[in-house]
Amino acid sequence: MGRGDLTNAEWGRLESFLPPGGARGGRWSDHRRVINGVLYRVRTGVQWRDLPERFGPWETVYKRHRRWSADGTWKMLLSRVQAGEDAVGGIDWDVSVDSTVVRAHQHAAGARKAPRGASKGGRPGDEPGRSGTPETGRPSGGGGQIGKCLGRSRGGFTTKIHLAADGRCRPLAIVPTPGHYGDSPQLEHVLEQVSVPRAGVGRPRTRPGHVLADKAYTSRRNRRYLRRRGIRHTIPERLDQQRHRKNRGSRGGRPTGFDSERYKKRNTVERGINRLKGFRAVATRYEKRAYIYLGTVTLAALMIWLRT
Repeated sequence: MGRGDLTNAEWGRLESFLPPGGARGGRWSDHRRVINGVLYRVRTGVQWRDLPERFGPWETVYKRHRRWSADGTWKMLLSRVQAGEDAVGGIDWDVSVDSTVVRAHQHAAGARKAPRGASKGGRPGDEPGRSGTPETGRPSGGGGQIGKCLGRSRGGFTTKIHLAADGRCRPLAIVPTPGHYGDSPQLEHVLEQVSVPRAGVGRPRTRPGHVLADKAYTSRRNRRYLRRRGIRHTIPERLDQQRHRKNRGSRGGRPTGFDSERYKKRNTVERGINRLKGFRAVATRYEKRAYIYLGTVTLAALMIWLRT
C-alpha cells in the first residue's frame, strides 16, 4: 500500500456503496485500485498520463473519475459517510461559511465552446458578474468561462470555492464559482447544499444549528434568509452599516446581536480550507470542466471525513 492510499478500514466504509466490480470480463475494473489512482493524482497534482503503473491504465483511472464526477458518485459517497457520522452524533452543527480563491493553471483553459445558441454549462443570458451560481452539471459543449467556473480576478485566472464546514473543520457543502464572484450572494446557495441523510427513515438534515460568517456576509438579504429558516447566526456588522443604521434613527432598526466568544469558532472553516488545499489538484485547478473539478474537490472532502 502506497502513502496516501485507502487503508483497509477506509475501504471497508466505502466498498458496500460501490457497484460490484473486479471480476474478469466485468464492466468495472478493481474499484480500490482505481480510487487509489485518483487519490494519487488529487494528492500530487501530476498529469493523468504520469500515473504510476501500479494503478493500471491511466485512461481507466481518468475516465472513472470523470464518470463519477458527472453522475454524482463522489457526492453520494460523501453523503453516506456524513450520514454515518451524524448517526453517532459525530457532526458539530455549528457551521462556518467562507470562500477561497484557487488559481487556475493554463491547462484549465481551452475547453470546447458550446454551439451558438446553446445554453449548456450555464444559464441562458449568463454574463460575467459577481453573483449567481453557474451550472456545474455535465455539459457537452462547454458554455464559456462562466459555465466552467473560471473568471478573472486580482489573482488572475481563478476559480472560487465557497465552503460550509462543521465544527470539526470538515466540509459539509461545496459550491464553485468563477473567481470574481462575490461571497455574500453565495451564502444561500452554499447552505442549500447542506444535506446529510438520516441513517434510518426521515428527511435529510439541511438546517445547521448555528451559522458563523465574517463581514462579507453581513447583508440584510442574508440575515432575512437565515431568520426565515430559523437559523441562529453570528455575523459581525460592518462599520458603515452601523453608521447608516444610527443615522436613520428609529427607522434604522435594532442593532444586530453578536456573540464575540462564539465568533472565535469561525476559524474552523479556514482550517477546513487549509485541509482541502493540502491536496495539490485542489489548490491549483487543472481541469477544464467545472464538474470534473468539483468531483476532485468532493473526493478531497471525502478523504478529510474518512481521516478525521
